[in-house]
Amino acid sequence: MADTSLEGEIERRIEEMGLEMVELERAGDRRRPILRLSIDRADSMPGQPGVSLDDCTAVSRALEPMLDAREDLPDTYVLEVSSPGVERPLVRRRDWERFTGVAVAVRGKRLLAERAKRLEGTLLGLRPGAEGGDAALLRLEDGAEVEIPLAEIDRANLVYRWERKPRP
Repeated sequence: MADTSLEGEIERRIEEMGLEMVELERAGDRRRPILRLSIDRADSMPGQPGVSLDDCTAVSRALEPMLDAREDLPDTYVLEVSSPGVERPLVRRRDWERFTGVAVAVRGKRLLAERAKRLEGTLLGLRPGAEGGDAALLRLEDGAEVEIPLAEIDRANLVYRWERKPRP
């Protein structure tokens, strides 16, 4: 069955353009809703070219006729389309799978792996968790490997390592 929700329709149209929806955030109010859409290339990896301004413009132009026609959105809606940035959030299962081997930061409401509310390390992959559901396996900076159920993670993102270039 096709997803007819606003989010499902936006995601389907973006995928038809060869891109992927990372996140759709709703802000504003009923009179002037704001749709903040983050898009990415389906195969992008850190250090590779990501979404361009032209990609964002094309997505915006492709979505506007559909959004304008929706009765559940007032004419005053605002659509913002952007790249997820270098510290891209990990939102879906496919994100966790694709970014295996990359530095990530995870945040939870409670202690994660009995250590801290925020942990940073290299994502080693996903595996079935001890309590059901998927769990992320991370190698922390101290070399320890920890398993964190995805259900305990509030927010996760890639970590961009800024490299300093030596001065001449």
